[in-house]
Amino acid sequence: MPVLTRKSRHRRPALVLAGIVTTLAVGVSAGIAWAAVTDNMHPTANNNLACFNDPEGGDGRLSCRTDNATVTYYMDSNGPVCELESEDKNAVTTTMGSDYSPTDLTISYDSSPTFEGSAETDIIYQECDAGVPSTADGVTWCNDAVDNAEFECDQQYVRLRGPGSYTRGLTCHETGHAIGLTHGRDADPRLSNTDSRLGCLVTPVGSDVGLGANNRDNINGQF
Repeated sequence: MPVLTRKSRHRRPALVLAGIVTTLAVGVSAGIAWAAVTDNMHPTANNNLACFNDPEGGDGRLSCRTDNATVTYYMDSNGPVCELESEDKNAVTTTMGSDYSPTDLTISYDSSPTFEGSAETDIIYQECDAGVPSTADGVTWCNDAVDNAEFECDQQYVRLRGPGSYTRGLTCHETGHAIGLTHGRDADPRLSNTDSRLGCLVTPVGSDVGLGANNRDNINGQF
């Protein structure tokens, strides 16, 4: 049974035998054992694309993860084009507080966002149709890939249709992409995109689906 301690970049999924997920959660001196169902933190064996600056709205491929464990976010309030309404802001606040704050990430709201330089606000949430494909509910893209870091992005945008498009499930899903979590098809071992063990990274995702244990373990294993 492979066991990996927290903070290691060399993550390995728990063993899967005869369709039964076998995990081991043993405390060790260096940290807590990592025992996720699958590795879906970018890069994986099934998706190792390098991070680069995306066009507005992205290119449909996940190729980045956030650059460190301190994650700041801002909800666009400079409208009227892409400003979040109060119910949408509540959905973001819920998923950041209920899903991501309990992980090893340090989550905080940045009321005075920074859009350039070496310490940009990590995630910018917007609500509008511009750049969102007709077949998608939302998009996540990198607009400032970190120099000399193959997979990391300093600032990412999450844009969902509005109004009322922000639900806990969809916000959790797109935030997961900004952190670096992939769909099941890009995970290792590969899973169906609808596998419920992917938590809010399933696609399509229900309105009240939370992060889930697998995604939490992947985040804690990376950061």
